[in-house]
Amino acid sequence: MDDLLEHAAHSAAEDISPEGAELRGSSFDYLTQPGADLAAKAQAFHAWAQTRVSRGVFPYAKRLGGRPGATAELTLLDGQRHAGLNFSSQEYLSLARHPLVCAAAQAAMERYGVHSAGSTALAGNVEETVALEAELGELLRMPEVLLFPTGWAAGFGAIKGLVRETDHIIIDQLAHNCLHEGARAATPNIHLHRHLDVDHAERLLKRVRQRDPHNGILIVTEGCFSMDADAPDLARLQALARTHGALLLVDVAHDLGSLGAGGGGQLELQGLLGQVDLVMGSFSKTFASNGGFVATHDRAIKEYLRFYAAPNTFSNALSPVQVAIVRACLKLVRSDEGAHRRDRLMQAILALRGALTERGITVLGHPSPIVPVMLGPDALARIACREMAQAGLLANLVEYPAVSLNSARLRMQVMADHTPALARTAAGIVADSLARARALMAG
Repeated sequence: MDDLLEHAAHSAAEDISPEGAELRGSSFDYLTQPGADLAAKAQAFHAWAQTRVSRGVFPYAKRLGGRPGATAELTLLDGQRHAGLNFSSQEYLSLARHPLVCAAAQAAMERYGVHSAGSTALAGNVEETVALEAELGELLRMPEVLLFPTGWAAGFGAIKGLVRETDHIIIDQLAHNCLHEGARAATPNIHLHRHLDVDHAERLLKRVRQRDPHNGILIVTEGCFSMDADAPDLARLQALARTHGALLLVDVAHDLGSLGAGGGGQLELQGLLGQVDLVMGSFSKTFASNGGFVATHDRAIKEYLRFYAAPNTFSNALSPVQVAIVRACLKLVRSDEGAHRRDRLMQAILALRGALTERGITVLGHPSPIVPVMLGPDALARIACREMAQAGLLANLVEYPAVSLNSARLRMQVMADHTPALARTAAGIVADSLARARALMAG
């Protein structure tokens, strides 16, 4: 660890360019430009992004040089390599190189090869797929599970597969992109409710049902919101859905496996395992693989989605290797070792949140593997993120339009292999880098 930090020692910070172009604007500016040339907006965005790259303030599209562990090496688009503490990877229980997981992947490859060779609607499933669906259903206490090639595909596919253009969707305004994209693709009847505001959701639900007693309503939310690390009152939302003849869909991508005594995430923490209409999630945060799922109590819904959720019907199924990896991770999640890893994870989470707070830095939400660290104005955040990378901290910057303008933040992602000591070191780097960034902005 000392060698990594020495290798990543902070060099003299570059001056801000006189024009400051790298500190202005956002990706949203290049989304809505009018004009007959379809390529023009791409070229304009690329020029802006390259200006940021050249000044070291474009911390996206990084390349990982090895396993996504507590320490790592990342290469930026300009070729610079930064080694240090890794809070940028989604590897919450640190299972990517677990011997049992790697052995399961090897055994699956030897038996099945590496390709699924078809969609789940045709011949893409293997025998282990059915076993994984059953085992995941046991954790969720929901007997019917359908796998998808990615978590994004699961969220989009569940909504687009179930909802028709005369139906309605009531959705948290901060729900994940896949959920909003699925809603927009499914129906024009989209009703946004204020973040976590169940009273607002109830008013919208009553109004929609009064005006349209004949069409369906889907309520959409998340178990743990990835930009704010907070959670809704799932019991109230489910009760509202039942009262008004709606269905509730909960995205558990970030909390399933990583939170709760048994790994059941927010559903377990809120005493709702097996009590929600529809649950979807991703394997890429805790289960060391691409892939996603939709779980339900209704076999008919599962089979309906197999043939009407386009990302399932028209995409190849998860590979046998991915299925085997997720099965091995799920077995670990549900074991004593999984509980121990969750305990280690929570110790690191609490240490990071506490150390940041002690330094006067605002941390959002509740303890979860995602620790949102408020940086403030986008320009300041870009410089601070550059300083952190040079000081040996690898963390993801989130800026407008992914969050509100000038509400930029780090989305620090904690792993079981992070120790409290590493977390406190990371907090110190954040505080020092923010101070340097403010000095550079002032100068």
